[in-house]
Amino acid sequence: MYKLYSMQRSGNSYKVRLALAVLNTPYEAIEIDILRGESRTPDFLAKNPSGQVPLLEVAEGRHLAESNAILWYVAIGTPLAPESRIERAEALQWMFFEQHALEPNIGAAYFWLSLVKGGRDLQTHALEDWMERGYAALQVMENHLKGHAFFAAEQFTVADIALYGYTHVADRCDFDLATFPSIRAWLKRVEQTPGFVSMDWQPGAGAEPQARLVAGV
Repeated sequence: MYKLYSMQRSGNSYKVRLALAVLNTPYEAIEIDILRGESRTPDFLAKNPSGQVPLLEVAEGRHLAESNAILWYVAIGTPLAPESRIERAEALQWMFFEQHALEPNIGAAYFWLSLVKGGRDLQTHALEDWMERGYAALQVMENHLKGHAFFAAEQFTVADIALYGYTHVADRCDFDLATFPSIRAWLKRVEQTPGFVSMDWQPGAGAEPQARLVAGV
């Protein structure tokens, strides 16, 4: 069974939990609070020298870091990974976009404005850039979604999970999605996916999702 080291309120960690939930993949959840320095201990750094979550233990002593690499690993061989070469590349294209355009801006704003006490005052100098670049990323997504239901292969894939992680909390860190109707409709489609769980959901802490994208995986 996988061991997943993650932080409940982290968008990057949530992406992995969401994928595992949709796929009905069992795992042991280990909470790591990065705000308390729990990812900087010698024990954790021995597993992941970058000191970041999420981190997936895929076998005894073998760990995989970086949320989108983990997403791709768990998606291979399932409906979350497109079958054709070009569609897989398109999914990866959007996952790279998420990491260089969305996460550094909306993700950073969410972290500092929603999770860190006094973070707004500490990052006043960066907020304007985050907002400008974050809105630019949202516009790219909006333009794509005007003609597509999902981001790759015309179906729900890991690309959607990667982008959903921080887009769905954008309104918690000053971003207004009112002028992005296609994004708002896409968010609802993602939330209607069989097996979907919210960021607050924890394995064993409540009712299990009734339907899964893949049963018994």
